[in-house]
Amino acid sequence: MVESTSSLSDQDEAGVPSFGAAVYTYDSWMQSVGIPIHKGYFIPNLNTLELGWWEDRGCQSAFIQLLGQEGIIEARVSEIPPGESLPPFKLAVDEVVYVTSGRGLTSVWTGNEPRRTVEWQAHSLFLLPRNRHHQFSNTQGDAPVRLLHYNYLPLAMTTVADPQFFFNNPYDAPEKLGEGSDGFYSEARSVPHIDRRGRAGYLWLGNFFPDMRSWDKLETNQGRGAGGHSVYIQFPGSEMSSHMSVFAPRLYKKAHRHGPGRVIVIPAGDGYSILWEEGKEKIVVPWQEASAFVPPNRWFHQHFNVGSARARYLALHPPTQFHGYTDESVGDLSNDQIEYADEDPWIREKFEEELGKRGMTSLMPDEAYQHRDYQWDYREAASE
Repeated sequence: MVESTSSLSDQDEAGVPSFGAAVYTYDSWMQSVGIPIHKGYFIPNLNTLELGWWEDRGCQSAFIQLLGQEGIIEARVSEIPPGESLPPFKLAVDEVVYVTSGRGLTSVWTGNEPRRTVEWQAHSLFLLPRNRHHQFSNTQGDAPVRLLHYNYLPLAMTTVADPQFFFNNPYDAPEKLGEGSDGFYSEARSVPHIDRRGRAGYLWLGNFFPDMRSWDKLETNQGRGAGGHSVYIQFPGSEMSSHMSVFAPRLYKKAHRHGPGRVIVIPAGDGYSILWEEGKEKIVVPWQEASAFVPPNRWFHQHFNVGSARARYLALHPPTQFHGYTDESVGDLSNDQIEYADEDPWIREKFEEELGKRGMTSLMPDEAYQHRDYQWDYREAASE
């Protein structure tokens, strides 16, 4: 087994496979910017990530290109100094922003619509709609702000191989901001939803989620085990979506796999995940608040809570065509999930070993390892 301990910059030499020369228009542009590009399997802490000055954006910033996101999604970190505002900027694709630290404001406007402003804090999640100017401001006078940006720019640049087309383009989008411009950045609302297995539930439709660390409007996620709960998010007027899973301490989720490009960031918790390509070596990725990682395409991955409180992981989704479940069309995910009874015994041994280092023991019931149809008590897990 491989124990991952750090991410890699493009200059680092370590035991992670080479990523090769750039083959995408986006990669060539990204390398031309001259700021750090962090590669590897994961980012230990987005709030301490090395940044560099980006003249065009007027801020310290860095790109993140982990194994599993190349050519599909962009992830980057930007920093706003205490009490300052960044220059206005306009991007031709939608972008989701997650606040890893700090408090501030974002204004959004076009020549056709009035300026609208949202106030955010650490763990806020919001959408920057395409073809509109936006400006970030740090309202704190004593600490910087850090933001994680997520978009589909690599795919867009594959279609239109002219990077400058996407930045500060004079085109002003005529469409309204989401569903009803007066409600933009207002409270999200619940809408009916049918999941991949055909089960009825709901998702939250909105452009602003004030605090993913304390979001409590959850539903049971019975397919993944560990008594876990989830919230599914769709941004109106956009194909961008996300979900967040929450599960109790001293438990772990079932291993599963899907397509590439899903950035996972940790709002709260202490644990680790294991990533592996079927039949190959396993990679152990430790995480804490503000850690981030990307499960590579069709790699199994499994999440473990070894802390004393509920853990949360927020997954920012690639376009639907990259979700990549084998039998998604018929609602059968059995090829893409490993039941506890079928997992490598090392998985359980590793979990109990990690808990032992912290003076704790596992709360995984023995019945879960013996019966594939074991039913968790979701009411009990929700109260922990």
